[in-house]
Amino acid sequence: MPELDVEIDGLTQSVVIARTGRSLQTRIVDWSDLAPMQLDLVSDWQFDWRSESMSESRQVAALLVAHSEAVEGLMSCERRLDHVHVHLIESAPHNIGAAKRYNGVPANLMAYACRESGRLGFDGVVVFDSKTDLINHYMETLGAIRLGRSNRMVLNEEAAKSLIARYFKDGDQWR
Repeated sequence: MPELDVEIDGLTQSVVIARTGRSLQTRIVDWSDLAPMQLDLVSDWQFDWRSESMSESRQVAALLVAHSEAVEGLMSCERRLDHVHVHLIESAPHNIGAAKRYNGVPANLMAYACRESGRLGFDGVVVFDSKTDLINHYMETLGAIRLGRSNRMVLNEEAAKSLIARYFKDGDQWR
């Protein structure tokens, strides 16, 4: 089972230009809605997103800055019986490291997973498996709860509503 290995670079108001701190609106689109040129640009990412998108049970969502076609981050998630399970999240290579373009990409994608979980009737509950060295980080930044001594993490209804309120200003809660 893959473990999330992405640094949540802080909770922002949408995505923020790293150099200036200016907040920008984003949109989330399904992998199938990306143009061939956009798909070619994700070939040098850490994960094989083309293969991930072939899974019949998983949805691959792409985060784009409004009025741009550049993919800033990708997430693979799956509907389970009572929650949404996030398998992978990755920021675009230009959003990693000291010279990154945007902050807030991974948390924005997690907020989307929470919103989808709420729309499915799961109270915003999102589950994922974390790399061991990021467990405390996810607890602090996202409000995730660790299940026992495992690497399994849960975003409960309270954490989900907090993320949704921060990233989706349109008031689009599930209730």
